[in-house]
Amino acid sequence: MPLSSTKRALLAVAVIVAIGSAGLGVYLYRQHRPLPGASAGSAPDLLGQLPADAPIISYIDVAALRGLQNSPLAAVLGLTSAGPQADREYAEFVGETGFDYTRDLDRAAIAAWPQGLLAPDSMSENRILVVADGRFNEQKIKTYALRTGRVVAHGARPVYEVPGKPPLSFEFLSPRRIVLASGKDATDLLTVTGTAARDPGTQSRIARVAGAPIFAVARTDQLPASFYSNFGNSTQLERLARSVRGLTLAGQPDGDKIKLALDAECDSMTNALQLAALLDILRMASSMTLSDPKTRQQMSRDQAAFLRAVANQMKVAHQDKWVRLTLDVTPEMLGACPPSASDPPPARHSPAPAR
Repeated sequence: MPLSSTKRALLAVAVIVAIGSAGLGVYLYRQHRPLPGASAGSAPDLLGQLPADAPIISYIDVAALRGLQNSPLAAVLGLTSAGPQADREYAEFVGETGFDYTRDLDRAAIAAWPQGLLAPDSMSENRILVVADGRFNEQKIKTYALRTGRVVAHGARPVYEVPGKPPLSFEFLSPRRIVLASGKDATDLLTVTGTAARDPGTQSRIARVAGAPIFAVARTDQLPASFYSNFGNSTQLERLARSVRGLTLAGQPDGDKIKLALDAECDSMTNALQLAALLDILRMASSMTLSDPKTRQQMSRDQAAFLRAVANQMKVAHQDKWVRLTLDVTPEMLGACPPSASDPPPARHSPAPAR
C-alpha cells in the first residue's frame, strides 16, 4: 500500500533525526576520548636512571638525529656540516677533553627541578641531573675537571666537583656512561636513583611521546609560585594556567622538516576549550602585530621571519581535556628564508669621522 504524504514526511524526519543523532554521538565520542599521543612509544631504558620525583623529564637521541643530514633540528644542534661553528672556548674544551658532543654523544636523559623558573638571579638554584651515553676519554675529562675542581669521596666511585654558577658534579658509571648534576647540592643529587616507581600520570605522558627522538614531559602541579605571579594582571590567564596539569613535547623529523607537537593536559574539557580559544586568539594577534613594520624593526630579519612563520603556521586543536599546538619547522624558518619584500631595508650607519 503506498505511503501517504504525511507518512512519507514523518519517515523522512525520522531518518534525518536518526542520522543526526548518530553524527552527534560520533562527535561526542571523539570529543570525550583522550587525544592520541603525538609520537607514542616505549620509554627509553635510560629514563630508568632518573629520579622518579623529577617534575620535568626530557630525552634526546643524538645518534638518531646525527644520521638525519637534512633535518633542521640536526643542523641547529650542530650535528651536520651546516651546523653552527664551534666557538673558541668549546674548541679548546674539545681539544683538552677529547669529547665533542656532535660526534661522541649518543643519547641523554635529563631530569630537572625548577626553582627560579622565571627569575634569572635564582637560576643557579635549579637542580638538573643528566645521564648520558657516548664515547668519553675518561682520563682527559678528569684531568680537565681537576684544573679548577676536586675529587670527593662518594660511595664506590670518585665524584668530581667543579665550582661555578651553577656548580657541577659528575661521576662515571661506566666507560660509556656519565652522570652529571648541577645546581644546589649537586653532589647529593648524584646519590638519587631511579629505582622508585614513577607516578602513573607521568608514565602515561612519557608513553605519548617516547617514540620521538627528542621529547620532554612536565608535571605542572609542582611549578614554583613565581611562575603564576606573572599572570597577576589577568585572573583568567592565571586560572587557565593553573588548570594545566601536565605538558608533553615531541620533536619528530619528517624529511627536511621537524614536526613539533606540544600538548597541554587540562583539568576539565571546559578549561581545555577555553585555553584553545585563547591560544588561537593570541596566535592571530601575534600575526597582526608582526605585520607592523615598526615591530619588525626591533628584530633581525631572521627573527621576524621565524616568528611570522610560527604565528601563521602554528595550529591549535583541542579534544577532551587536551590542547595541542603543532608546528612544522622548516630549514627556511631557521635562517634560510629569503627576506620578505615588505620587510624594511636594514638601517645604514654612517661611518665614524676620521680622527
